[in-house]
Amino acid sequence: MQAKELINDLIPPLTVNDTGLKAMNWMEEFKLEHLALVKGLEYLGLVTEEDILKMNSLEQPLGNETLQLIKSYVRPEQQLIEVVKMISRNGLSMVPVLDSQMHYMGAITVADIIKHYTETGMFEDAHGVIVLEMNPKNYSMAEVASIIESENGKIMSSYVTPAPETESIDLTLKINLTDLSRIIASFERHEYQVKEHYHHTEFKDDLKSRYDQLMSFLNI
Repeated sequence: MQAKELINDLIPPLTVNDTGLKAMNWMEEFKLEHLALVKGLEYLGLVTEEDILKMNSLEQPLGNETLQLIKSYVRPEQQLIEVVKMISRNGLSMVPVLDSQMHYMGAITVADIIKHYTETGMFEDAHGVIVLEMNPKNYSMAEVASIIESENGKIMSSYVTPAPETESIDLTLKINLTDLSRIIASFERHEYQVKEHYHHTEFKDDLKSRYDQLMSFLNI
């Protein structure tokens, strides 16, 4: 899934003429600790709740203050996993989506991401998860499936995530086995690079560690 498919266009950006009070009100309304700040059509960065609380006066326009803006953003064509990594790495409650002219298109919030994962059931019903890193030229789902089936496993679902910085892909496999040791050993014998592996409980725990700070924004 690409970022553009999860854009929430109901969250407007702040402008340099908006006051700190307006920023706080919007953060409370949208249940966010970050909002995009723009000057005209130019994206300046993310305003944080912490910065607003440090303002000399909440009645002053944001443009009159020296704010420690976070420059994070994503492009509409970026994969959702890249959005998740950016939010997790930078401790964000949302990330803006910008077009090729650096204009604000909307935002993707933590709630949007978790809603998507909940609705797709991506992390349900799998007993094991293996992530393979490979050159796209070497990608053969038939061969991957054959290796897993030779160890009495079955692929329940899979998805591919491009990694442009390394010109490789990550192939995430949901498998119906808890003990992945034989399958991992078989992949390694076939010279596949096993990047990550989890059994179901571990995988959910890993997600929980990534999302702990994100889940705190939701009333669940």
